Amino acid sequence: MADKVLPGPVERPRPTGSVNIHTDKILDACRDKDCIDDLRVYPTVSSQAVIDSAFSVRPESASLIYADVNVDAISFNRGYYTVDVTYFYLVCGETFPDGTPVRGLAVFDKRVILYGSEGSVKRFSSRSDMKTDIVTEPLGPLAVVEAVDPIALSLRIGDGGSGDDPALRSIPQEIIDAIGEELNLTDTGKRLYVTLGQFSMIRLERSVPLSLSAENYLPESECAGSSGDDPCTMFSRVRFPVEEFFPPETLPHEEQYRDLI
Repeated sequence: MADKVLPGPVERPRPTGSVNIHTDKILDACRDKDCIDDLRVYPTVSSQAVIDSAFSVRPESASLIYADVNVDAISFNRGYYTVDVTYFYLVCGETFPDGTPVRGLAVFDKRVILYGSEGSVKRFSSRSDMKTDIVTEPLGPLAVVEAVDPIALSLRIGDGGSGDDPALRSIPQEIIDAIGEELNLTDTGKRLYVTLGQFSMIRLERSVPLSLSAENYLPESECAGSSGDDPCTMFSRVRFPVEEFFPPETLPHEEQYRDLI
């Protein structure tokens, strides 16, 4: 006699050891510990007036507002791509000795070279829209930048009008809106320079189906293209803050990397 079949979902044994997923696979990655020396700060208009009459300034904090990321294939080396990152920082300090606050915007450009493989897949789904999702080229790799807020190592005032500075930047309006005040983007008045310590991880990903078991991933190689001319001795003693990228389940009472400054 045949077994009775009951309505309802079919029960299957639970998989052990691995699961099937569709995700972004990391093809190449690097981590970096940049000491960005004498990066020009574009003060707010009100801060510029304070800086012009100040004797010196000292750093208080720096925060990463946004990172603009672009990927381009390298024509002479198949499968490799340049990743260009532009970091936008809000830098805060105070004059010495009166303690008047000053703030402004700093911009840092970084380029690394990573392997991103090749692909000819054009991806569509039930959520695709014919009006907006028609593509003429296969999808390239996705560049991802992860960074913590930098450490403000020093802040100094310099004379205006020196010829060794890069040209004035064109700042996106969205960044200016995030600052909340008009910036002095001219060459008038004294200049402000900051030295920052920046931890970052950059990677290239492609969408693939996988069967895997997962664990925390931390790249070991240094980012190609980084400058090592300035040792920045104090910053070199600061360890890479792994816990910032992989938040722990508990908070141990141990020395934090920012406490070393």
